[in-house]
Amino acid sequence: MYTTIQGIVLRVTDYNDKDALLTVLSRRHGKLTVKARGLRRKNSPLIAPCQLLAYGEFTLFEYRGQYTINEASTLELFMPLRRDLTKLSLGTYFAQVAEVLSQEDLPNPELQALLLNCLYALARLNLPEAQIKAVFELRSACLAGFTPDLFGCHICGSQSPERFDLSAGQLECSACRSRESAGIRMPVTASVLEAMRYICLCDPKRLFSFQIGGEALGKLASLTEAYLTTQLERGFPTLDFYKSLLI
Repeated sequence: MYTTIQGIVLRVTDYNDKDALLTVLSRRHGKLTVKARGLRRKNSPLIAPCQLLAYGEFTLFEYRGQYTINEASTLELFMPLRRDLTKLSLGTYFAQVAEVLSQEDLPNPELQALLLNCLYALARLNLPEAQIKAVFELRSACLAGFTPDLFGCHICGSQSPERFDLSAGQLECSACRSRESAGIRMPVTASVLEAMRYICLCDPKRLFSFQIGGEALGKLASLTEAYLTTQLERGFPTLDFYKSLLI
């Protein structure tokens, strides 16, 4: 049986001397593992649409639950991103997070749209990488079911909390500390909190329609990174590599 999907290549793994396995995030089928026959050959017509972070259209042949690419064409390669190692490594981190959050044969159109929007922003929009990174991390956490409670101290209800509990995803005043939570707290300012609320609640088409800069942007990016990795209880080698490039 043949089926046609549009998807983003999240990972490419060598299968043998000629073939490779792709992890593809599609809109209708979620995450799929597909075989690309002959991809490792020098003149393979699959090279462009089957490379990491490529967005393409794939005609797949399915047999006993296994998918093989019959045809593929490129929809978007995000070429400016590929000419910048730092941006490329950040995009690869986004792909690794998306792979962790997605499931086989379970549609996740919101996650695919978020990944596409963030890759486009990296490649085409003149925005700070830290802002794009923060948007992807916090919004993907929300899509995974980890939407934080950002509306006042969860103990006293104060609208001017100074700390964010990474484990509980809750705000606290400096004078309030829940005895039930031993999680790590990070400081949060009014501008950072405003940006977090916007990212969590805004229309997906307006994810980058906010401004935050300087020290506040650095604090936002540090907090969203810490929150996502805490909730997922894991780190990401691609993130470590990206951060090594910034030193």
